[in-house]
Amino acid sequence: MSDLPLLAYKVLTAPEMKALEADCLFKGAPVDLADGYIHLSSETQLTETVDKHFAGQGDLHVVAVDLAVLGDAVKWEPSRGGQLFPHIYADLPLSAAVAYGPLERDEGGRVKLPVAG
Repeated sequence: MSDLPLLAYKVLTAPEMKALEADCLFKGAPVDLADGYIHLSSETQLTETVDKHFAGQGDLHVVAVDLAVLGDAVKWEPSRGGQLFPHIYADLPLSAAVAYGPLERDEGGRVKLPVAG
């Protein structure tokens, strides 16, 4: 599976982002807890994920996750339209985050990726 991305993205609400920073760990949003894994998206899936699952919500944040840090806890599984999505079958430690910041969009409406530093 070397053709799969090494980075994936998690969208968090402001309270979830604060909890990740304070606890250095994210156990999952309600949908994650219900499904038994933490949902992430690849770069190409991110905007559609935000549009579909976070429509109308403000004060959102995007976390770039280094999947290599999570090892075997990451499973790429079919979801929307048969696309493979990264799912984490563990808690998300802050140490796996390589960048994070407020969700912003570019002029074309695509979600901008967070930049470290």
